[in-house]
Amino acid sequence: MNVFLIVDIQNDFLPGGALAVGNGDRIIPLINRLQHKFDLVVATQDWHPRDHKSFASNHPGKIPFDEIMLEGLKQVLWPDHCVQGSPGADFSGLLDMNKVEAIFRKGMDPEIDSYSAFYDNGHKKSTGLADFLRGRKTDKIFMAGLAKDFCVYYSVKDALHEGFNIAVIEDASMPINEKESVEKMNEIKRLGAEIIHSSSF
Repeated sequence: MNVFLIVDIQNDFLPGGALAVGNGDRIIPLINRLQHKFDLVVATQDWHPRDHKSFASNHPGKIPFDEIMLEGLKQVLWPDHCVQGSPGADFSGLLDMNKVEAIFRKGMDPEIDSYSAFYDNGHKKSTGLADFLRGRKTDKIFMAGLAKDFCVYYSVKDALHEGFNIAVIEDASMPINEKESVEKMNEIKRLGAEIIHSSSF
């Protein structure tokens, strides 16, 4: 079975949100259309407690986009975003959720950040997505969403590590930093992922 994995189409990552990806809303109509090409659609949702240590506000004297070490890993400090139960954490009202069978929340442990759909950044805790996909006899994952150079990129790396075939639908994903995104997409291609265009469907 081919699976469509939609990454973090949440209000705080869209224009006007706390950690907006430029033009992030432009991919939503395409993601809505693509969903109908798949028998199984799943989504991820950033879901942070207010005291999350990736928030600059929880580190006196620090500002957003400063870097610290957190749990032995380099950590970018972010503006407060996708706080549990907040409007910013909600999926966009423009996103069609009717075909989404399961939602996998990430970033719930206040001690460590979690970009990937599969694990936290230290690979200490699994979201359960890999086992869910294996249970559904997944042949290939097709991934799209926000942001291409962070949560999509790290999700692809973990998917490959878990042995899945995976493709990023490039025009249905949007990066924070275009130059960095190109480098990261080239990296995951070398690791075995495909980079495809929605016209493939």
